[in-house]
Amino acid sequence: MKKMTLELGDVETTALIPLAIKAGETLRKKSRFQDEMAVKIIEHLKLDTKPYDKFMSHEGVIARSIMLDRMVKNFIKKHPDCVIVNMGAGFDNRFSRVDNGCISWFDLDLPDSIEQRKKVYEERDRVVMLSGSVLDEAWCPQVAAEIQKRNARVLFLAEGLFMYLSLEEIGKCLKIIKKYFPQATLYAEMNNPLMVKNQKLHDTVKSTNAVFKSGTWSGEELCALCDGLRFIEEHSFNEEMKKYTFGGWLFAKLLPKMNDRWATFEF
Repeated sequence: MKKMTLELGDVETTALIPLAIKAGETLRKKSRFQDEMAVKIIEHLKLDTKPYDKFMSHEGVIARSIMLDRMVKNFIKKHPDCVIVNMGAGFDNRFSRVDNGCISWFDLDLPDSIEQRKKVYEERDRVVMLSGSVLDEAWCPQVAAEIQKRNARVLFLAEGLFMYLSLEEIGKCLKIIKKYFPQATLYAEMNNPLMVKNQKLHDTVKSTNAVFKSGTWSGEELCALCDGLRFIEEHSFNEEMKKYTFGGWLFAKLLPKMNDRWATFEF
């Protein structure tokens, strides 16, 4: 692993939250989730994980990770030669957990995040690190060329991304995807307006300078932002989180609409 000096912007710093949590979970005796790369990165950085690894965020991140891994694996089973674009990739290592030996994968993030990511991850077959914004279509032709070469389906992942964009910005992102990838599938993490209103109470994001810019009560609300976008379904993180701890079960029972959800869309 290359020597790494951490230089991240306000929103990009939120990538340390799932990184710290995944590392912490991996080291537990009865781990529900394994990410050895997260452990290596945290050890390399000598990062104090306490501000980024609190109980509710820990349970939420682990639940969302388990759910998304399962969703992506199911998509790959149906489309084994697919192309997957991980938007706002941060330090995510999902490719290693879901790879079937055939898929093509793009990790897309802002330039400073990709610069840091390249210090941690070596070049890998069928994986490309793309420097760019989801609000700028400059990266699209490279992905479109790979899809055309493979004659493949494409899946977009938006994990921990849309809450840091305004609805107008989300709409711009969706329109870019539709323009270049008219038959895409999107798995997007959605939060709700109360989280935006009460973000100063968030147990880990409050340790960063990032700001939640939007929230919806239903993923269906995004359809008004982009003609041709179809809302398929969504599932609360509570569905997974309540399986493991009393605190997770109680949160799901008392605040069923407060947790984030995975929403599925098609273009």
